[in-house]
Amino acid sequence: MAKQAKRYWLMKSEPDVYSIDDLAKDGSTMWEGVRNYQARNYMRDDMKKGDGVFFYHSNLDKAIVGVARVSKEAYPDPTQLDPKHKYFDKKAKPENPPWLVVEIEFVAKLDKPIELATLKDHDDLETMAVTQKFQRLSVQPVDYAHWKTICKMAGIKAGIV
Repeated sequence: MAKQAKRYWLMKSEPDVYSIDDLAKDGSTMWEGVRNYQARNYMRDDMKKGDGVFFYHSNLDKAIVGVARVSKEAYPDPTQLDPKHKYFDKKAKPENPPWLVVEIEFVAKLDKPIELATLKDHDDLETMAVTQKFQRLSVQPVDYAHWKTICKMAGIKAGIV
């Protein structure tokens, strides 16, 4: 069976919840709390170890702030079964847990964040998911052409991951 080509992603986090600086300090993290079926399906069906990730601060900052790599493929989100955790899901069952996590590892923090407005103003990025109206998914695919463009904008090599 042929090996799947590397894919690229954008993963959103509110910086006051978990920031690029937190990831840099921790080295890696479990991407918990995804409670959208489409985002879950991307993690379950498409994300593979070694895939590249743009780390995006959502909420007020709205900017790509770093690069990470998928370090562990999808497995059940343990927080969904913990009644004391904010991501507890009373409908989740241990025998068939609906929610998944992947693990990502820190690669680099951008010297200067690339703000959403800058992404939207760039002609080569007009079809990128994050630049579209009403696009709120916390996990989104990124085309390789978009990956290369953003890496160039950030002054990093596209092959960083």
